[in-house]
Amino acid sequence: MLAEEALKLNALLVHYSTDYVFDGSKSGPWTESDTTNPLSVYGASKLAGELAIQSVGCRNLIFRTSWVYAPHGKNFLLTMLRLGRERDRLSVVDDQVGAPTTSVELARATHVIVTGILANRYGTAQDWAGIYNMTCAGFTSWFGFAQAIFARAATVLGSKAPELKPIPTADYPTPATRPHNSVLSNEKLHARFGIQLAPWQPALDEVFNRLKNESPQ
Repeated sequence: MLAEEALKLNALLVHYSTDYVFDGSKSGPWTESDTTNPLSVYGASKLAGELAIQSVGCRNLIFRTSWVYAPHGKNFLLTMLRLGRERDRLSVVDDQVGAPTTSVELARATHVIVTGILANRYGTAQDWAGIYNMTCAGFTSWFGFAQAIFARAATVLGSKAPELKPIPTADYPTPATRPHNSVLSNEKLHARFGIQLAPWQPALDEVFNRLKNESPQ
């Protein structure tokens, strides 16, 4: 287990967890101290990973994030762009809310924090080790995220925008139950490390600029 090896070497273990450790029933943003209650096997496995790391007692940072996407790989953004090329109409869930978060912002924030820890700017492990929420600022629904994606796709990439229809979760059943409210509070992260990720809209702009620069001319 990585945590056990980290303990032996006195190394820092950085682990990324998920909003899926919560059941989505809270009306406001979730904090690190809220009771966990995962609705899916995925959420339960991520929570088990958190608990296992903490039980070992190595120097650790556990970052809970949500709705992660990037210019590459498999994610909601790239799936929407592909479906937009293939279809004239798309139905997107509008009653689940969260903070779309880019891998770029996660990497930047993690780099700043880890660099600061290695430079002893945050005190000892007893001062900073533990669980922190780490998402882009603000929130939207999957439908709102899709609207923002296609608005930028039309402007930045010259792509066509399909007709979007908002639907409830009940009309789009999935094998794993997803929380209705995945919004995470980032107050603890900011208070401890002085870190604030960009709002999700400008973070999305940056990803589209990267897609534009990487597309064939």
